[in-house]
Amino acid sequence: MAPTKYYHSVQLNREKCQGCVSCVKLCPTEAIRVRNGKAEILADRCIDCGACASGCPYHAFTVKTDMLEGLSKFAYNIVLPAPSLYSQFPANVPLEDIWQGLQNLGFDEIFDVSLASEYIAKEIESYLKNYTGGRKPLISSTCPAVMRLIQVKFPELIKQVVPVLAPVEAAAIYVKREAAARKQLPTELIGVWFISPCPSKETNIRQSVDVQHTELTGSFSLSEIYGLLLKNMGGSHELNVRTGSSYGLAWGTYGGELASAGISNGLAIHGIDNVYEILEQISMNKMPQLDYVECNACQGGCLGGLLTAENKFVAESNLRQRIRQLREQEPADRQKTMARTMVLQDFPGSAAYRKRLVPRPMMQLDDDIMEAMKKFERMEEVLCSLPGLDCGACGAPSCQGLAEDIVQGKAHEIDCIFKLRASVHKLSQGMLELAKQIPIYHEPKMLNNTEDEDYEG
Repeated sequence: MAPTKYYHSVQLNREKCQGCVSCVKLCPTEAIRVRNGKAEILADRCIDCGACASGCPYHAFTVKTDMLEGLSKFAYNIVLPAPSLYSQFPANVPLEDIWQGLQNLGFDEIFDVSLASEYIAKEIESYLKNYTGGRKPLISSTCPAVMRLIQVKFPELIKQVVPVLAPVEAAAIYVKREAAARKQLPTELIGVWFISPCPSKETNIRQSVDVQHTELTGSFSLSEIYGLLLKNMGGSHELNVRTGSSYGLAWGTYGGELASAGISNGLAIHGIDNVYEILEQISMNKMPQLDYVECNACQGGCLGGLLTAENKFVAESNLRQRIRQLREQEPADRQKTMARTMVLQDFPGSAAYRKRLVPRPMMQLDDDIMEAMKKFERMEEVLCSLPGLDCGACGAPSCQGLAEDIVQGKAHEIDCIFKLRASVHKLSQGMLELAKQIPIYHEPKMLNNTEDEDYEG
């Protein structure tokens, strides 16, 4: 069976790479090796979380996104800004100014992802209310990097993932269908664009983990759009915007998903290392008392995404202040507040569009089961011979990773500096022993002229 080809928005610039192994130690799925002095990404393991890019001191990793020139290919363009975009601006900057800026950049319509978040929050609330008999806690499905992490490292948790669409995917399905009917345009002439704070969401557009067929056309880096907005904000266009309440806007902050779905017995986790640790705990059934876990791969939630422009703590302060301002104008009751914005007709339910999450095995030694078993046994032997320090100096993230690479023919035992030192020491000792066995050579003594004369006489 041919191996699956994976698309990745995180890409490596080999010319900038110095082989320092920082990325190797940061990757949560052991998807990076350093070989011949350069990093390599193992496509079947990468989840596009961006941890490698954020921690690389040489900026050797880049994220591939779309360019604004792509708007010209469509007759009508809709942009889907998320709360992370608004967090880049101080709370005293009116949202209307930001929306004017987006229209100045060439977008015909603005549909706020925060509004779609409220519909998804209702689905989560309903699913949790009717959930019986299964293990808890249930796990949020809105972060594509977390979904890929579960596929690769924790496939046993798939059944605990809430089967709802990510808000941006639901928004794209709705706006494309609705705009096509309203504008009487074929859907292929309607561009639906996301302003992405992280690489995992960009990757999900090209190779989705959660939706059968995405209606998103592409995405732009939030940092790039932010820079362009600073030059193009303001104006007097008639705004074409649909937006949500403070509860939808709160999805940009960690804990906002719990609040909008009315979940009190839940936990909000952010940062890929923290998410990994919590998923380990859930896998061991150590948290059955919780109803729900909200997981974000980026530190600080989407506000700390790799593609953002503002410091995550400043961005969080900006967004929380904006949420407080909105709450002052809204009913105190959550249900009443969300009911004022949730007035769209035929907003799509997740069941008809959600794709079934399936495991993505990380380590497949061989397609042939018998050969794979032999390699596994060999890997265990090699692993026992390694020091077990997981230092990363060999270019693999751990001794187990090196052992796997060795049996796959992609590395050698002497790539381990401890094994290399032992080999060099053994070789030097052998050279010394060999030297003792060789007879000592004495240079013949030369006779002087006088001695030669005496001899002749």
